[in-house]
Amino acid sequence: MAYAIELILNRQIADCLAIPVFITDTEGNLLFYNEPAEEILGKRYEDTGEMAVDEWSTVFKNKDENGEVLPPAELPLVKTLTNQQPYHKTFWIESLQGRAERISVTSYPIIGRSGKFLGAVAIFWRPTEE
Repeated sequence: MAYAIELILNRQIADCLAIPVFITDTEGNLLFYNEPAEEILGKRYEDTGEMAVDEWSTVFKNKDENGEVLPPAELPLVKTLTNQQPYHKTFWIESLQGRAERISVTSYPIIGRSGKFLGAVAIFWRPTEE
């Protein structure tokens, strides 16, 4: 599949960053996550490959601060895909290896030079306790 240059450039940048990054197309299909994301998610991208939004938004078992399951529609990346706006949230995930991780996620839309919505990016990290 041929991807827009803006998606390719975002993947190139993500590949060079020390912060975890997740990239999707407009449908929510996972296109890429970088090596730092692999540590938190518990699996290499080469082992998971591209995934549909219905799969990745539930496979990581997202939970709020009270341990309640977060519906996919509450995830920052899904909200960005829906509304083409940036979002932020801190919540818990269970990695693919069954490890609980508290993460903060900020997502933003990828808008092409022509103004066309092309996908979304989520950056995430383990928040430090204050």
